[in-house]
Amino acid sequence: MSNGSPPPIQAGCDCDDPVLVDQWHPVAALSELASGPVRTILLGAPITITLDETGLHLTPPGAAITAHLHYAWVCLGTPPATLFDIPELAEPDRRSVHAGSFGVRTSAPRAIENFLDLGHFPYVHTDLLGAEPNTEVAAYHVALEENGQELVARDCRFFQPRSSANATEGFMVEYVYRVPHPCCAVLYKLNPLDRARRDVIGLFCQPIGQAQVRAHMLVSLLDSTSTDAELIGFQQMIFAQDQPILESQVPARLPLAPAAEIAVRADASSLAYRRFLTAMGLRYGVIPP
Repeated sequence: MSNGSPPPIQAGCDCDDPVLVDQWHPVAALSELASGPVRTILLGAPITITLDETGLHLTPPGAAITAHLHYAWVCLGTPPATLFDIPELAEPDRRSVHAGSFGVRTSAPRAIENFLDLGHFPYVHTDLLGAEPNTEVAAYHVALEENGQELVARDCRFFQPRSSANATEGFMVEYVYRVPHPCCAVLYKLNPLDRARRDVIGLFCQPIGQAQVRAHMLVSLLDSTSTDAELIGFQQMIFAQDQPILESQVPARLPLAPAAEIAVRADASSLAYRRFLTAMGLRYGVIPP
């Protein structure tokens, strides 16, 4: 705008939190848009995204839109100059696939917190990502990186009977978790057939409302044998096991006060994530301290 004032907030937006209004959010996979327009909701605002030979288009107009990491991203306010990247996606032998978009009755921060949780593997993803009696979460390290802009958990290890669609045996899988965005997380885990390299799984959450989210899942795998349907089916099976757990959590908004919920060693990432959100001043989808 010529007077230098910020762009108007999209009609219907119910969010007055600048942390999220002035942020890029995933709203649709580019592969999904190739089949036609996507009608959805972002922060309470109804929007429609289309893709044609001239690029991405948003209805109603007035908000910023960009293509990145296989998704269309929208900002309803003043967009940041940059959006986090995943350099591994450029490696030529990777299979990068949109594994699905899932509507969940929970907040975006609750969905990200669950994604970071190692402790639920044996109980929720039994005989896949975990199994009794291997339930212990070994100590790992969580710290802010990239000048304090990203939360990263390293040296996470857990025994997994079947860590991916192409796994043929159980082994101790090493994880790195990365949170470069208040509503997005990226997981790097050892590939079962080439343990010198890591598969990548991204969970990109689109806040529909305070306690409703559309979770977009991207997988970038070192797998030359599984079909796309098998890759997608495995990830959708895992998410289907998580969804009832997510929707049963009360309150749906994530409490940020350190004493709000019981903390154990397995919750080191959860506690660090809550501090990360508190430091940035997030109010939407959370219960502030």
